[in-house]
Amino acid sequence: MFNQSAPKQIPSDLPLIAIRNAVVFPIPSLPVPLTVGRSRTMKAVELASDEQGFAFISMQIDPQEERPDEDGIHRIGTIARLLRLTRTSGDSDQELLIEGLARGRIMAFTEDQGATRVEVERLEDQYEEDAELDALLLNLKELATRSVRLSPRLPDELLAVIETIYDPSHLCDLLATQLSIDSEEKQHLLEITDLKARMREVLQHLSHDVAVLELSAKLRSEVKESLDKHQREVYLREQMLAIQKALGENPEDDDTGELSLRIENAGMPEPALKVARRELKRLSRMSPQSSEYTVGRTYIDWLLDTPWKTFTEDNLDVKNAAELLEEDHYGLEKVKRRITEYLAVRKLKGDLKGPILCLVGPPGVGKTSLSKSIAKALGRKFVQSSLGGMRDEAEIRGHRRTYIGALPGRIIQGLKRAGTMNPVFILDEIDKLGNDVRGDPASALLEVLDPEQNNAFMDHYLDVPVDLSSVLFMATANRLDTIPPPLLDRMEVIEIPGYIQDEKMAIARRHLLPRELEEHGLTAEQVSLGDDVLELITTRYTREAGVRNLGRQIAAVLRSVARDIATEEVQAPVQIDAARVRNALGPEKFFPDMSEEISTPGLAIGLAWTPVGGDILYIEATAMGGSGKLTLTGQLGEVMRESAQAAMSYIHAHARALQIDESVFSNQNIHLHVPSGAIPKDGPSAGVTLTAALTSLLTGRCMRNALAMTGEITLRGVVLPVGGIKEKVLAAHRAGIKEIILPKRNEGDLEEIPADCRQEMKFHLVDRIEPVLKLALGIDVSPDLPKEAPEARPNPDSENKKPHSPGHDRLVTLL
Repeated sequence: MFNQSAPKQIPSDLPLIAIRNAVVFPIPSLPVPLTVGRSRTMKAVELASDEQGFAFISMQIDPQEERPDEDGIHRIGTIARLLRLTRTSGDSDQELLIEGLARGRIMAFTEDQGATRVEVERLEDQYEEDAELDALLLNLKELATRSVRLSPRLPDELLAVIETIYDPSHLCDLLATQLSIDSEEKQHLLEITDLKARMREVLQHLSHDVAVLELSAKLRSEVKESLDKHQREVYLREQMLAIQKALGENPEDDDTGELSLRIENAGMPEPALKVARRELKRLSRMSPQSSEYTVGRTYIDWLLDTPWKTFTEDNLDVKNAAELLEEDHYGLEKVKRRITEYLAVRKLKGDLKGPILCLVGPPGVGKTSLSKSIAKALGRKFVQSSLGGMRDEAEIRGHRRTYIGALPGRIIQGLKRAGTMNPVFILDEIDKLGNDVRGDPASALLEVLDPEQNNAFMDHYLDVPVDLSSVLFMATANRLDTIPPPLLDRMEVIEIPGYIQDEKMAIARRHLLPRELEEHGLTAEQVSLGDDVLELITTRYTREAGVRNLGRQIAAVLRSVARDIATEEVQAPVQIDAARVRNALGPEKFFPDMSEEISTPGLAIGLAWTPVGGDILYIEATAMGGSGKLTLTGQLGEVMRESAQAAMSYIHAHARALQIDESVFSNQNIHLHVPSGAIPKDGPSAGVTLTAALTSLLTGRCMRNALAMTGEITLRGVVLPVGGIKEKVLAAHRAGIKEIILPKRNEGDLEEIPADCRQEMKFHLVDRIEPVLKLALGIDVSPDLPKEAPEARPNPDSENKKPHSPGHDRLVTLL
């Protein structure tokens, strides 16, 4: 405790107590607590206790300075009397209670026992008592009263204190302590000795505080009126936002500001930009806890995630693109040529719209992987979307935002994943689209795949036009007949036939084997596999158009090698032989048909196309006593049955020229059988072979050995073109066939046959059945044409107004 008696006289030489970030005003009878703890401060407190408790309080200029010198102390401070020092246990800081008495100015500094003493000149207020002073005092009291009533942090008892103060200097200093200003501004008020000027400064600060408090109260009232009783948390956030507005801070949170900046920089077209700005304006008026806020925010995010102005630069080096495609895929020359043509035109023209290609072929021939290679060659991003089993139109166009959990369709989602507006976009399994009450996805794709419309594609969720004209759309399908004609008409169809044996061998050697070696932790130095073993795996353990199962079989063989090396049963290098293949894969599963010597009438060799390649087809005919009935067996389809009937009708009509007894057609039953009865067969291309087999039976002549044939026949004996010539010829070559009879109109298809096959085989091109019978049976039959017979025309399914598909010759192999 310090001496509490009234001082007779305040000395001019006083101990200095420097304080940080605080200003003590001279307000008699109003104790002020200070926290002290520095050694020099404590020494000054000890000196003051010996001199009636007087000290000089001044704020240091730099609050971080631990021991300020003379230049680090404000010259004007407060002469104060120390009332009490409270010592707290376990804490170096202590609380000092003081009372400000008068303003003072430091005149000189001295050192005394580790403390600083100062020579102080007392400062008196300068003023004249007049009406202006009274008016200032009245205004101070009014504003102070309003401030106390509006401020939740000031006690109501302060109103009574203000009313009892008549000393303008005392009131001015009291209000200065309560102002919401920093310590430097309070120091400025302390240094003003002109009372009226000081009162005006305090009035200005107090007026600002009152205005802020009134606005804050008004905003609190407005927010409270819109408050739902169940949303207390919402109310607190809105109150915080209102206070920020009152303080002149940014009323929008950083999130909204960031969205606004992103919208302006997103490069959206004008319609999308208008919609985004409108949605952001609505969003800024919503509470973040509102369900509508989440819906609006998600919509804006999708608009921003759409890469409106982002495009990858195409690699227009045609030669480089061709090399990349050749490196990744063996064969498939039509597709490669089409892509290089697109690049060439793009390089010359600059703004060519992306083509819409449809790759059609059996499973496993590399349609999807080819699309990836095209994206790589072009330098574009790759996006894949599987359409198999899709039945909802909204999967393509998106859901309207009125639905809960609505999202854009697959197209917009794909653009988001790609991050560009010109990716290579794969629509996989487009032939497996479905439809139901939810709409028809195929109809929705009409707009996407129409170059004349997709520059303004409307997704139901975004509801703004999106330009898809730069996207390179590629569809894949296994068959064309399930694709709706309007959708098929919008695509450029490129058919990818199944691989022949030589192509499978090359693909396995160049791609499958290196890939499987790497995946199984093996190297070419550790494992070797000869062409004979590779051919064994290809022909005896797989039967497919593609190479997918071939890759699995190679992987199974390599796994057995990896196991033996890991268990040290064998030492590298390992030469894979036929025994190891059979040990790993089991007994051989498939046996290719080989040409047999024909020694019995009624047997002919035909050629068939299957989804896994070509094959030779034996047709057997036999006769027995009966009534002229024709029996067909071997799971023959309707078209093939009709071909047999047409062949029988032709033979019956030309029986005399063929030297066949008419009685056989009424006294004998004929049974025609196609072996491999578990496999369904259909198609018109066996017509020529059926005719030859039946003629052989009825004339008793055997067919020439190593001779196969294919072609459709009419009742007039005209031979029409068929499909799958390449696959059929290669199958015949593998089976040891030396001569093949083909329709004359299929002559152009021979260009696709490898040169070595063409050199080793002889091809007979015919347009009527008579040359077929002469070549096969040695029967010289003159064609019995009616007068002015119309020119023979091929079956519309065989005369390819569109690129010919082997699928038109529908001999299917369904095991």
